[in-house]
Amino acid sequence: MPRIDAGSRHDLTDAQWGVLSPLLPEAPVRGRPRRYALRALIDGVRWRVRVGAPWRDVPARYGPWWRVYALFRVWQTAGVWERIEAELVAMADAAGRLDWQVSVDSTVCRAHVHAAGARRDSPQMVDGEPDDHALGVCRGGWSTKVHAAVDAGRGPLSALLTAGQRADCPMMVLVLEAIRVAHRGRGRPRRRPRRVLADKAYSSQANRAWLRAHHIRATIPVKADQAAHRRARGSRGGRPPAFDVTAYKDRNAVECCFSHLKQHRGFATRYDKLAVRYQATTHIASINHWLKRLT
Repeated sequence: MPRIDAGSRHDLTDAQWGVLSPLLPEAPVRGRPRRYALRALIDGVRWRVRVGAPWRDVPARYGPWWRVYALFRVWQTAGVWERIEAELVAMADAAGRLDWQVSVDSTVCRAHVHAAGARRDSPQMVDGEPDDHALGVCRGGWSTKVHAAVDAGRGPLSALLTAGQRADCPMMVLVLEAIRVAHRGRGRPRRRPRRVLADKAYSSQANRAWLRAHHIRATIPVKADQAAHRRARGSRGGRPPAFDVTAYKDRNAVECCFSHLKQHRGFATRYDKLAVRYQATTHIASINHWLKRLT
């Protein structure tokens, strides 16, 4: 009876490869032909994101570790991982598998000691790298915070990185503005959900005003001090914002999404020195989610 390597149990299936392969960059016409199979290299990148091991520990069955890392780095610089994720989300929307009731929240990912040490004055600093490398100290220690918008099916639609001590409330509009789901045909990409669910950390006049201006229904509980201040003003305080208790129960979608993404140990613990590299890691974890959802 043939045996299946336990380490390969999470490699791309034929169905997943059939969905993914049309989205990959075309092979260059000039130059030497590719020596190592692209599918194996991609599986090597996915293995490292799932396991969180050093790049030098990538199994040899995927190819030389430096080729696997080179693919990860080059595609990160070229924005390929982000484009693949966007294409998969668009495919899910075209297939009717995307629910536009969006939940917003954040999660703190501890930074490993290997994530420290990136030079701030390096002449080889890549484009888009923040000055603080999205690293900071919060109650959880040296960490990065991932702010995400998630659809009702627990799929990430957008994700932004900040230092671990950054507050959630100011990031809500930025995360929602980062949503762009392209149509398969003509027309602008869709950017506005029909409803936004968030916990009371996102309750502010600015956030609620932005949602009203964009005709997005909000289900956000009011903080106790805000409610007391409104009552103290009497009739001048106005009516309290509407709150749908039943709809708010669906906010667990974002918590489940973070739980699924953190099964990738390279996501749950940050090992990358550069924020742009760790952002690519979040894209790859999201790609794995959408591949499973589409197949």
